[in-house]
Amino acid sequence: GLCLEKRGFYKLISGLHASINLHLCANYLLEETWGKPRWGPNVKEFTRRFDPIETKGEGPRRLKNLYFLYLIELRALSKVAPYFERSVVDLYTGNGHEDAESKTLLLDIFKDTKSFHMHFDEKSMFAGDKKGAKSLKEEFRLHFKNISRIMDCVGCDKCRLWGKLQTQGLGTALKILFSEKEIQSLPENSPSKGFQLTRQEIVALVNAFGRLSTSIRELQNFKILLQQTR
Repeated sequence: GLCLEKRGFYKLISGLHASINLHLCANYLLEETWGKPRWGPNVKEFTRRFDPIETKGEGPRRLKNLYFLYLIELRALSKVAPYFERSVVDLYTGNGHEDAESKTLLLDIFKDTKSFHMHFDEKSMFAGDKKGAKSLKEEFRLHFKNISRIMDCVGCDKCRLWGKLQTQGLGTALKILFSEKEIQSLPENSPSKGFQLTRQEIVALVNAFGRLSTSIRELQNFKILLQQTR
């Protein structure tokens, strides 16, 4: 009974949850010996979290939502490329050589994303009346803000950091997808007007996509491990 936008939102949060679960399964404390703990993939834990029987059919859906989230962030990276391709945009690291190298590497990522055939079209979302769309976007923004606040309750500093970073990365991806016209109309040789990304948003976007890419890779590894155990 939910509208397209809300269904999409819950699928994205489910995909984020699946990504975190995959990381937990892939880097699991297998044995805690004195001074030398052993970490690695835990097939049993992966099965418990994603097997159709163990999860009453929910596991495969969670993994589909992971791919959905991956496509969303991949789409956002391809859309935001013109923002960074402008000569006026630099990545300030404090070292001129590293600035140029970092921008070159980032543009290489954008080039790769553009070569990938996109399977998601965000134009179908928020396509209703402008007032309702604006209200729904604000609702989404508040949801992400609340999720980020919930992350503050996580006891593990590392988990809290990555949780907040991935949440902000997803929020930044959605901000990009719904700002296509503003990005296309950006001036080439003057500061951005109408669309701007903060340093924190850029860091979150790239690192969140990196974590998702790792999740996809770990999923392939678990498929191989499951075949070997049968």
